[in-house]
Amino acid sequence: MRRFWHRASSEQRILALGIGIFLLDQITKLWVVRTLPFGEQRVVLDGFFKFVHWGNTGSAWSLFHGNNHWLALVALVAVAGLWWARRHFESHRVGGQWALGFLFGGIVGNFLDRILPGRQHVVDFLYFYVQPRSGGSEIGFPAFNVADMAICAGVGVLT
Repeated sequence: MRRFWHRASSEQRILALGIGIFLLDQITKLWVVRTLPFGEQRVVLDGFFKFVHWGNTGSAWSLFHGNNHWLALVALVAVAGLWWARRHFESHRVGGQWALGFLFGGIVGNFLDRILPGRQHVVDFLYFYVQPRSGGSEIGFPAFNVADMAICAGVGVLT
């Protein structure tokens, strides 16, 4: 692996990272789909973290909910645009390669979820929340997945 990294072009490094993120994302989503029925949840740390099997036809925080096909098209345009403009994101530097690899892997991972015939929604499964002491309903951060984490990390590294 080390030999590959040193001899590879910046484009090969970006693609390798993107493929790695994509595979990790799809493997974790497949595990969720096969082990947890849709809409179900399993508490891991009571009052803090659950594995869930939820679907999202919107973007982050379910914005644009129900626009799955349009968001799939946006993902394609984003991948093409990022690839075309990669030199503007310092793709010749290691940080730019990591950022773009994370972005490509995450975008393509969620894109595949949107177009798979049996799914047609992004599978979200990591859910962090708190349970107020005074009772009431839990307060949670929107559920997310590996692709979402990669996209956020990629944007963070770019900025």
